[in-house]
Amino acid sequence: MADLIPKIILSNGMEIFYKNREEVEFLCKEMPLYLKNGIELHEGATVFDVGANIGLFTLHVSKLYNHNISIYAFEPAPAIYNILERNIQRLKSEKIKVFPYGLSHTSGTVNFAYYPNCTGWSTLYPDDSQYQRYLIKKLALDNLNEAPDFIRWLRWLPNFLRAFILDQKINKAFQATQVTCHLKTLSEIIHEQNIEQIDLVKIDVERSELDVLLGIEAQDWQKIKQVVLEVHDLNNRVTKVTDLLMQNGLNKITIEQQSFLKSSEYFNVYALR
Repeated sequence: MADLIPKIILSNGMEIFYKNREEVEFLCKEMPLYLKNGIELHEGATVFDVGANIGLFTLHVSKLYNHNISIYAFEPAPAIYNILERNIQRLKSEKIKVFPYGLSHTSGTVNFAYYPNCTGWSTLYPDDSQYQRYLIKKLALDNLNEAPDFIRWLRWLPNFLRAFILDQKINKAFQATQVTCHLKTLSEIIHEQNIEQIDLVKIDVERSELDVLLGIEAQDWQKIKQVVLEVHDLNNRVTKVTDLLMQNGLNKITIEQQSFLKSSEYFNVYALR
């Protein structure tokens, strides 16, 4: 079955299995963004990769620290977990564990919107409304000069053609299927795996980021030294997330928004103890 999954060679020479080539090219350029604003790791560290997708962050961090780093990677969508598992198996590393479920504020089984043409949008809280599509289209058109390569080339086209192509891409990306996914809490994993310290929790879970943090029990917060997460600023969520982090001792906080995402709901939050 592995032979049915396409492979790609990354810029660092590593060959991986993947689902969508444009996503891989975009996400590879995103990897350095997680390790900035004071976020630091070292050999021997422990990392949680929550929303691991096909494992690009896990692979990036493992290679960066000479494969001497313990990583716990979580991906709830079965089709993507299959690719994640195969990518990690190729490393033959005992320091990386992958889990076929997501992290949330409670354990259970849920219906999950899986977007095969844009797997990074897969979410427990889908919004495929026409207004959401309009916002994404407007965001792309307003920020074409800073957009990823697979979008930026549209700036050379007439306006009507840009809009037409974006409509096609967005409609294709929003073709979702419902899949059954399993959830646990972060504290459950801490207890099951007997983890004494987590040097970094990286969270990219498409509107479920606050749920992940709410799944940390009071006595476990002190075990977490750093958090970096993408936050969708819906219903004042950036403030809710930063307040929760600060209340639990992660009080050095930086909030950023990438240039091609300006005026959108997407923010990156960096928190250190």
